[in-house]
Amino acid sequence: MARFVFIVPPLTGHVNPTLSMGAVLLQRGHRVGWITLDESLASKLPGGGELLPIRYDENDHQKQESEKYLDLITKKIVYGIDSIKFLYEEVLIPLNRHSYEGIVGWLDKFKPDLVITDHQMFAGAIASVIKKLPYATSVTAPAAIKVMDELPKVHEWEVNQIVALQQELGVKGDSSIACSDLLTMVLTSKSFFGEMDLPVHYRFSGPVIHHRTVNVAFDWDLLHAVNRPRILVSIGTTFDHAHKRSFFEKVVEALGDDDITVVVVSDPGLFDTWPANFIVQPQVPQLELLPHLDAVVCHGGHNTVCETLMNGLPMVVIPIAYDQSHVAGRVVHTGAGERLNFNRFKAGHLKDAVKEILNNPAYKTSAEQMKKSFQEAGGTQTAVDMLEQLLIKQPSETLKY
Repeated sequence: MARFVFIVPPLTGHVNPTLSMGAVLLQRGHRVGWITLDESLASKLPGGGELLPIRYDENDHQKQESEKYLDLITKKIVYGIDSIKFLYEEVLIPLNRHSYEGIVGWLDKFKPDLVITDHQMFAGAIASVIKKLPYATSVTAPAAIKVMDELPKVHEWEVNQIVALQQELGVKGDSSIACSDLLTMVLTSKSFFGEMDLPVHYRFSGPVIHHRTVNVAFDWDLLHAVNRPRILVSIGTTFDHAHKRSFFEKVVEALGDDDITVVVVSDPGLFDTWPANFIVQPQVPQLELLPHLDAVVCHGGHNTVCETLMNGLPMVVIPIAYDQSHVAGRVVHTGAGERLNFNRFKAGHLKDAVKEILNNPAYKTSAEQMKKSFQEAGGTQTAVDMLEQLLIKQPSETLKY
């Protein structure tokens, strides 16, 4: 048995793939822990998984600050390049700075044979280097790599932020260590990622989709009550700012009372009434729902897009911030969907785009091709194989098989 530890930020889309990888590692007889600021993660861990919470004294300024990160991301209204600047300066750098001591403490206690750190948890890489532990990087947002080619100046600025933190915490040099030179797992397929020359230690696992168990009530009879196209509209769990209302106003105008069934993930109380062809819930059993749908309208979150394409469904992508613009670009480039501008689209644009992806079979064909590329890449089992193979290559006196 070997010890693996995941270091994750308090963001659902980054945590979920580690839960799938961790479950398989546990099934294979390993010991697995999760270092996190989010103590609620305990209820989501696979059986046998160990929560390693980063805790600070209740009066500690660091704890008070750490609790603000997710709220900042949720409430802040930012778009485009500004969202990247905000993400680094106001969230990622302080998050990693405040997490560092807790991470080091758990590495000393847990004594992992291999660390797997999220690509946004630079502190995990820094702590691993300081403690001379082998680490792999899990890239849940491939745009973090593509930015090197697509936005080199932005990439240079990002690297400068990371390097400054590395130097502050004791790692010398002017190169970012956020992506491991032993193994950087890119959680998508090469086909969806696109062309780019990468070092050999960058490897594609395919999407690692967490088949989570959710106890969410859903009226399946109502979904199938009328034989007509069914679509899902969701902008994920990240965005809860004032612009959400105006977004769904356009959705209502575009799709209300049309000959389609529209499942909307939103607060039912957002409006006094919704169109009769809408099913509105704050949560839905998304993975169970997708096989029953014909298309998806979403914000371009990487996990949602991958889950949609794994079901061979075309989509309309309306990116809001962070890496979503890149993901939307890949959807369009692969032919699997259409893209709209979050700030400028009108109800008529959405109505036309939904009709296009439902009525033009080329979108469905392209989505099926992406599904095939994901299946061929392997997913969770491939990712876990990579981790085990890396561990075998790393000599360690602490391994106990």
